[in-house]
Amino acid sequence: MPSREEVAYFGAGPAPLPTPVLEQGAKAFLNYENTGLGLAEISHRSPTANKILADTRAGLTTLLDIPSNYDILFMHGGGSGEFSAVVFNMVAVWVENRRRRAESELNGDSDKILERVRQEVRRDLRLDYLVTGSWSLKASQEAASLLEPIGKDLVNIALDARKDNGGKFGSIPPEENWKLSPRQRGQGIESAFVYYCDNETVDGVEFPSFPKSLDPGLQDELEKPLVVADMSSNFLSRRVDVSKYAVIFGGAQKNIGITDVTLVIVRKDILSTIPPPSFLHALGIWSPPAILNWAVVAKNNSLYNTMPIFSIWIAGQVMKSLLAFHGDSKLAGQEELSNAKAKIIYDILDANSSTYQVVPHTSVRSRMNICFRVCKGDAAIEKEFLDGAESRMLQGLKGHRSVGGIRISNYNAVSMTNVEKLAEYLKDFAKKH
Repeated sequence: MPSREEVAYFGAGPAPLPTPVLEQGAKAFLNYENTGLGLAEISHRSPTANKILADTRAGLTTLLDIPSNYDILFMHGGGSGEFSAVVFNMVAVWVENRRRRAESELNGDSDKILERVRQEVRRDLRLDYLVTGSWSLKASQEAASLLEPIGKDLVNIALDARKDNGGKFGSIPPEENWKLSPRQRGQGIESAFVYYCDNETVDGVEFPSFPKSLDPGLQDELEKPLVVADMSSNFLSRRVDVSKYAVIFGGAQKNIGITDVTLVIVRKDILSTIPPPSFLHALGIWSPPAILNWAVVAKNNSLYNTMPIFSIWIAGQVMKSLLAFHGDSKLAGQEELSNAKAKIIYDILDANSSTYQVVPHTSVRSRMNICFRVCKGDAAIEKEFLDGAESRMLQGLKGHRSVGGIRISNYNAVSMTNVEKLAEYLKDFAKKH
């Protein structure tokens, strides 16, 4: 039986965790701080649980320099649950803004307000999605499904990266080619939000930086878009200017912790811009279910229902370890380390291009999920590659079932030592092929 030190794991999620965090977690799971109870047993409404929530929020706030006008929520459902939550909550925000505008202009006439907003929903509401990989595609499909009862053309695919890449994901076309909805208020069609996935786990595509066309600092006050980003698979791997986003979310099981908890960073004004459920229902729109309602979750300190306190504690410990390791540099230090690990791997792949073919274009290569084919996708040779890796205790390298090939997931807890072990294998295998 191999020891933990002998195994180098590169799985896409659940992903490896820092060994010290796991060791602390094993103790806490059995007996937390000598209370005689494990963390999975304590009340989620106890002072201990509330302190864990507060400590984890504080760690995330410090790492990301989160401004005071944002709230941090802990939720169920993973990234897929947030596909729905984003639609429910952000459409409600769009409706409430229109309702308030109509209320001020129609002297509070409730019937006229309802009819005007009903017409505006059908005529003007749009949800912009930048589809650059499998997860943003699924998010857009979920949005279309949820909104189908009120309209079939409300989801605007402002970018489908496959159209410029032979029908496959692997590139991000220039921003001037994106077809974003107008954002000038009072000019008809108005985007409720712009949604993108910062790092596509399946396809190995990562946005190199925040899109300039969405940057609120470069636009007129009335044109500032509400940007929603799924950062599930590159969360805490680089610096992020949170102030440019309305919402950031991420499942914990890649860079933050274990499954069962999803982190949502949401601007507080979003939480206070929700119409009465009866008004949404009169428009034929579902109000956000309580379990996905950001305002409800925030009001209840993320304890509207029983939260997995152990999972939140693990996330907090991961954040604590990052702060301890990088000190004042915080995520700048982790970004430098992530870049260095990715460069080692990509340099070897590029130097042996007859053996390895990287899937995404150079400009959008993910630092977190490195996707490539071996000998142009030869099934027998790719199996040989995976078998050889397993024999060296290099595990979790098989590509996603939907695309095949090889995928090296280079998350924060993947050590430089294990990257170097993999690099040696990549070189040795290339010599034979």
